[in-house]
Amino acid sequence: MLAMTDAAAQAISALTSQDGQSAAGLRFAVQQDEGEQAQLALAVAPAPEEGDQVLGTDNGATVFLAPQAAEFLDDKVLDVQQDEQGQLNFALSQQPEGFSPGQPES
Repeated sequence: MLAMTDAAAQAISALTSQDGQSAAGLRFAVQQDEGEQAQLALAVAPAPEEGDQVLGTDNGATVFLAPQAAEFLDDKVLDVQQDEQGQLNFALSQQPEGFSPGQPES
């Protein structure tokens, strides 16, 4: 199952609360155009779509995972990193060996 750092959860909460929709979340989906490699796409969504896996955190961050995205992200950790210009970007990394989904990330 996708895990989130506290920083990622806070960033998701900030993004989704801007729309003023309490049920909003960050939705991950796999997009593939004909003849191109599949890409992971994310967007703020007002609600999950049918078949989406819904993940929530104690601080109110909600993530919707389309079925293909859920499979791809099953062993990943979602984090936020700052680039040279000070912009925050979401980043994915492999979950550490022996990681348990209920274990908090730092």
